[in-house]
Amino acid sequence: MSQSQATQNPQFEIQRIYVKDISFESPNTPHTFSEEWKPEVSLNLETKSTRINDNLHEVVISVTATVTSDKKTAFLIEVDQAGVFMVNGFSGEQLHQMLGSFCPNILFPYAREIISDTVVRGGFPQLILAPVNFDALYAQHVEKQKEGSGTGSGEKTSH
Repeated sequence: MSQSQATQNPQFEIQRIYVKDISFESPNTPHTFSEEWKPEVSLNLETKSTRINDNLHEVVISVTATVTSDKKTAFLIEVDQAGVFMVNGFSGEQLHQMLGSFCPNILFPYAREIISDTVVRGGFPQLILAPVNFDALYAQHVEKQKEGSGTGSGEKTSH
């Protein structure tokens, strides 16, 4: 198959979805449970991708949520949700968009579920993260790259 035929017939498959890393800390328990619950949530989100071989890529979204109540840390949860994706026949720009937007959109619901379940198991009210528009975040990343030196690979994006 020629390169032009491959580009005309792009292929995408989910090979595996898995938790790469998870951490939950509640440093002020049990005292947190007896205090008035006034949660403030700080969220950090990062995506990155790594080429495994020609057509296989690992994409990881890292979500860190820190919840404080009355200026004390109630809990901190960090989840690295990952997937291995077969991506073939996409141009360079399309490939970057697949890895920086499309794949994170697939992975995020898994991370949300893990966070929600883990927080409840930690004795706290459910934490349900709002959906994330990875398409818009990817577009912002591309725009920042254009404004900057433009030499970055576009395979790591922080939000």
